Amino acid sequence: MNLQISPLLSSSSGNTSLLSTESTTLLVDAGAAGSLIEKAIREVGFSPASLGGILITHEHMDHIKGAGVLSRKYDLPIYANAATWEQMQPKIGEVALHNIRIIDNNEFFLGDFCVLPIPLSHDAAQPIGYSLMAGGRKITILTDTGKVTPKMLDAAEGSTIVLLEANHDVAMLQSGPYPARLKHRILSGRGHLSNDNAAEAAIALCCRGVRGILLGHLSSHNNTKQLAYDTVRAACERAGIQVDRDLALRTANRRSITGTYPCK
Repeated sequence: MNLQISPLLSSSSGNTSLLSTESTTLLVDAGAAGSLIEKAIREVGFSPASLGGILITHEHMDHIKGAGVLSRKYDLPIYANAATWEQMQPKIGEVALHNIRIIDNNEFFLGDFCVLPIPLSHDAAQPIGYSLMAGGRKITILTDTGKVTPKMLDAAEGSTIVLLEANHDVAMLQSGPYPARLKHRILSGRGHLSNDNAAEAAIALCCRGVRGILLGHLSSHNNTKQLAYDTVRAACERAGIQVDRDLALRTANRRSITGTYPCK
């Protein structure tokens, strides 16, 4: 079974990833205009009408903006926990009753996928990441969390690919134009992972069998792709992990398709 991930957008401005097998295609988050997401889906070789559903991580607009539009246009179910639905529903507009799918933290099946929600630490109602398993392979999405816990690492263990947050460089954030309150929020345990945090997590994940990491959700103001990559790569190599031999490391594009990554 061919399991693959295509990050379509990954930044503080919008997030959506397409995961697919031969017979099941899903979105994780839909944080951009519906028309933009439709275009991106077609560009990676899929039809929006083929989607089996949308999995939502949390209710912030950079993760839900297009969810209601896509659900109404293509009759798509939207999966989210009850606390997220309560906060999200007024923002995305009317969704058909049969497309409101309320999940908990237990794994469930969706087409070819076994889906495991992963509780995260973020300033949202009940934020989660996801591990999606199919054909003996696993892809995990861990973004929008202020810290990485042992339970998160346990859930991601053995993933072929992890989409991991590397939101900001601490020095850039601290010296930048954001107000003090926003800086404090981002740096908190319920904010976002820094490049250094991502590096620590990447090392721990590699030690748990992960062989591919995509760095995502980069800030437009407080990070660069090269800085995120270099920080994580240097930390891994100091820990004895050789990038491109022991670990494939890439950085997702903020506002465009990054590519399609199969699980091999």
